[in-house]
Amino acid sequence: MIRVLHYIGLLQFGGSQSFVMEIYRKIDREKLQFDFVTFPNEKSGYYQEIIQLGGKVFESPQFNGKNYFEFRKWWKKFFSSHPEYKVFHIHVRSVAVLCIGIAHRYGCYAIAHSHSTSNGRGMIAIVKNVMQFSIRYQADYMFACSKEAGEWLYGKNINKKKNYRIIPNAIDSLKFDFDPIKRNQIRKELNIEDKFVVGHVGRMSAVKNHEFLVEVFAELIKRRNNAILLLVGDGDTKKVVEKKCKQLEIYKKVIFLGSKSNTQDYYQAMDVFVFPSLWEGLGIVAIEAQTAGLPCIVSNVIPKEIDLGIGLVHRMSLDSDAKAWADRIVEVFISNRHGQAEVAKKMNYDVKNNAKKMQEFYLRMDKKMRI
Repeated sequence: MIRVLHYIGLLQFGGSQSFVMEIYRKIDREKLQFDFVTFPNEKSGYYQEIIQLGGKVFESPQFNGKNYFEFRKWWKKFFSSHPEYKVFHIHVRSVAVLCIGIAHRYGCYAIAHSHSTSNGRGMIAIVKNVMQFSIRYQADYMFACSKEAGEWLYGKNINKKKNYRIIPNAIDSLKFDFDPIKRNQIRKELNIEDKFVVGHVGRMSAVKNHEFLVEVFAELIKRRNNAILLLVGDGDTKKVVEKKCKQLEIYKKVIFLGSKSNTQDYYQAMDVFVFPSLWEGLGIVAIEAQTAGLPCIVSNVIPKEIDLGIGLVHRMSLDSDAKAWADRIVEVFISNRHGQAEVAKKMNYDVKNNAKKMQEFYLRMDKKMRI
C-alpha cells in the first residue's frame, strides 16, 4: 500500500481540510492511504475520522519565526524515520519552503497547494508573502483550487508551467442535493419552521467577515421580521460576533450551531445563503449551497469559478452598505427550489471524478520516485 503525507496544519472543518477529506473518502484505500502532519494538539475536527479510515496523524512544532532550527530539525528527523513517504502534499504555504528542501533530500516529491488569494494585512502577512515566494521555484508540482489562487501564490505566468494544475475543490454532489424531507426535519429540530432563514457556513475568522454579515442581518430584520440567521462554524472570532449581535439587539435571532460534519443537512434548512468573505481561494461552500438550490449572495472578490451558471449567484460589492445587501437578500429569494447535483457534476465539481484523478497522480508519482 502506498502512503501519501499531507501537511495540513489544522484538522478543523474548513476549506483545505474539506478538500483533502472528500478525496480521502473516495480513494481506494487498499491501494492508497493518507497520513497527516498537523500543528500540536489537533485532535479535533476530522481527527477521529482519519483514524477510522486508517490514516495516521503526526504533530509537528508550529513555526513561529523563533523556532527555525527546531522546526527544520523536526522535519529532518521525521523524514529520516519515515522513508515510506515518497509523495509530500503541502497545504501550509507559509512554511512550505522550510520543508520542501528536506523532503527532496529524503527522496520525496513535494506538491505545494494554494487554497487562498491573500495572507491578509500587517507585518505577519508581509513575512508570509516573502516566505512563500520561492515555492514556485522549489515545488515539484504546484496545485491551486482556482485560477486566482494559482496566480496569487505562483505568479501571473504560472499557466505556462507544465507542473501546474488547477484542482477544483469537489463535493459529493448528491449529498448536497435539495432534500425537502431533510429540510423539514432540520427546521423542526431547530424550531424555525415558520422562519425566513439566512445561512452561512464557514469558520469564524476575520476573513469570513461575520461582523458585516450580522450587520446585514440586522437590516434584514427590518424587512422580514421573521428572519433567522443560521451560522454553521466555529473559530477565534466567535466571541466578537456574539458581542456584536448583542450590541445590535439581534442575538436571540441568531443560531450559533458551531462546527458540524453534516453541513449538507443545514443547507436544506436555509432560504438564502450569504457569503461576504474578504477573500477566498475558491469558496467551496458557495458551490455546496448552489447544489442545494440556494440563491447565494456573495462578495465580488469570490473567484468566478464558484458560479455554476444557473442564476443562483448574485455578487455584491464589499463597498456596498448593509442595507443594500439586505435588500438583495429579499430580492433573490425563490420559493420554488430545486437541487442542482447534476449541474455540479457537469461543472467538474464531483468528488468521485476528482478522487480518481488524484489517486492516479499520487500512484504515478510514488512509482516514479521508487524507480
